[in-house]
Amino acid sequence: MAKIRGKNEGSILQLESGTWRAQVSLQGRRLSFTSKTKRECQEWIKKTINQIDKGMTFASTTVTLDEYLQGWLINIKASKSKNTWLSYEQLIRNHLIPLLGKVKLKDLSPDKIQSFYNHLMATNVGTYTIIKIHIMLHSALEQSVKVGLSTRNATNGAMPPKPPTKEMDILEESQVSQMLVASRGGRLDSLLQLTVATGMRQMELLGLKWTDLDWIKKTLRVERQLERSTVYKVHFVQPKTNHGRRTLALGDQTMAALRRQYDHQNEERTVAGNRWIENGLIFTTKVDTPINSRNLLRDFKLLLQKAGLPSIRFHDLRHTAASLMLNHNISVIVVSRRLGHAKPSITLDVYGHLFPSFQAEAAQQIDDFITPVELHTLNQLHTTAHEMQISAIKSQPAYPDPPYIAK
Repeated sequence: MAKIRGKNEGSILQLESGTWRAQVSLQGRRLSFTSKTKRECQEWIKKTINQIDKGMTFASTTVTLDEYLQGWLINIKASKSKNTWLSYEQLIRNHLIPLLGKVKLKDLSPDKIQSFYNHLMATNVGTYTIIKIHIMLHSALEQSVKVGLSTRNATNGAMPPKPPTKEMDILEESQVSQMLVASRGGRLDSLLQLTVATGMRQMELLGLKWTDLDWIKKTLRVERQLERSTVYKVHFVQPKTNHGRRTLALGDQTMAALRRQYDHQNEERTVAGNRWIENGLIFTTKVDTPINSRNLLRDFKLLLQKAGLPSIRFHDLRHTAASLMLNHNISVIVVSRRLGHAKPSITLDVYGHLFPSFQAEAAQQIDDFITPVELHTLNQLHTTAHEMQISAIKSQPAYPDPPYIAK
């Protein structure tokens, strides 16, 4: 028995089994939905007609999330780094396909995606993994909206977990000096000096070549970064953003450290002989191959222990560099450019808590600005001037009368 019928309105029928079926016509084809209640069918019709009005085609109604994401991976492969693409493929294969793969794009909704996130959290999937899934899925569904396969991005209404707050472990100025003294003459000597002087990322440092260094102008170009896809395979990629490609000015001490590194590397080239694999890199192993980040971290931790310093991550040297610059009144814009941030607001968001050392000075300056100045009317000024004259007369010393002179 038909309950609703009309042009572009759809129809609802009650079947012999007692269930309800809703139907909507789209491009000469019929879309159907079956439910136990009439109300759900009415809501489905309303939603479907709304999607049609927004441009949904019949072809898009049959595409599942699995099918779409497989095609999306193919389309983005050329524009993503190898590691990023592999991580996307793994997230889709391990998490999205098993739970949401069979859901049609048109049926994706914020509540379905939210339930998916909740399930991942309940099964102890890491918070950062869920955040990566959310970012990736948002990007994929945004593209599906652009090409007309979806009428909205369903991730917009879902809320992934917030990342846990990580405190930065920052070395104090005296500790930095202690670290650099302990590293002098060792393999980490120049690397640590350059890291603290510039705040460069680890993989940017390991991707530097001697051709990036201008000995005359005392500048260093950041043109690439090391990327390791497996334990043994390495390659170089451009920084992820245009701001990551930057030219850094270097001080005399840092230039001297790089000169020591250049001389040390020439000595190692002679010792290695035929085993030397010329890559032109500034920081390498004893045979000029790229440094393994795990080995670097191990050597760094041993150096900290030897110097009696707290154990920190290598990345914390970047935070230390930012702290040193900001606490020595270097402009946020300059700090942002040296760190390779896209804009100064990012630097403020990340390192804004390092500014309390300027609070006392700022407080006194503000007090000076707002201290009220007493204003006097003209009559008040006259009265005050008269009172000052009287006060001055009274304050003069009293002289005795002159002695009497007889005529």
